[in-house]
Amino acid sequence: MKIGIISDSHDHFENIKKSIVIFKDKKVDYVIHLGDFVNPGSIKLFQEIKLIGIFGNNDGDKFRLIAAFNEISGELKGDFYEFQESALKFACYHGTEPQIKDSLINCQKYDVVLFGHTHQCENIAHGKTIALNPGTAHGFGDIATIVVFDTKIKQPEFINL
Repeated sequence: MKIGIISDSHDHFENIKKSIVIFKDKKVDYVIHLGDFVNPGSIKLFQEIKLIGIFGNNDGDKFRLIAAFNEISGELKGDFYEFQESALKFACYHGTEPQIKDSLINCQKYDVVLFGHTHQCENIAHGKTIALNPGTAHGFGDIATIVVFDTKIKQPEFINL
């Protein structure tokens, strides 16, 4: 199974559109957005792909974000989300509090910890846990990035937009 991972898109509609094209081309089963959508309008761009999301620290109008997710039949899970896929246990947290993020990685309860917030790509192996930060889909003058994670081979593919 392939999972698309995106974070910190911060209303960059063009890069969100590019991401969706790539996710479709890579035949991901669904996309996880790790927060900092900002504007509910950016959620509607994901209409043609299954979207699961969590809140980031810049997602202020939570009610309108929830409504946008409902409009596209997406799932907005709150501040933290854990799930299992292909016998792997995942944790998703935006990363606002480094102590919480580090605890999720260090506890060794999860096979994969997904986080964002820092706008920096990271692929960290810590014991049995793989910690992944897809960087920022916005780019902010640097390189905009996303990730496709293959659960069969437990490998991320970092992609520049």
